[in-house]
Amino acid sequence: MIKQQLLDVLACPKCKGDIRVSTKEDYIVCDSCKLLYEIREDIPVMLVDEAKQVEDTSGY
Repeated sequence: MIKQQLLDVLACPKCKGDIRVSTKEDYIVCDSCKLLYEIREDIPVMLVDEAKQVEDTSGY
């Protein structure tokens, strides 16, 4: 589980916009870019090159 303090300072590395945690808490989601950043061992991998592009982030 990612602490709220960390989420408060994180931003999407691509657009610098707001992010949120997915409902299953396995991704950091940028709704603007439609990118999913994987969370591995409670550490978000905030690399644009490793992010997954999706059509719709509402399901996450």
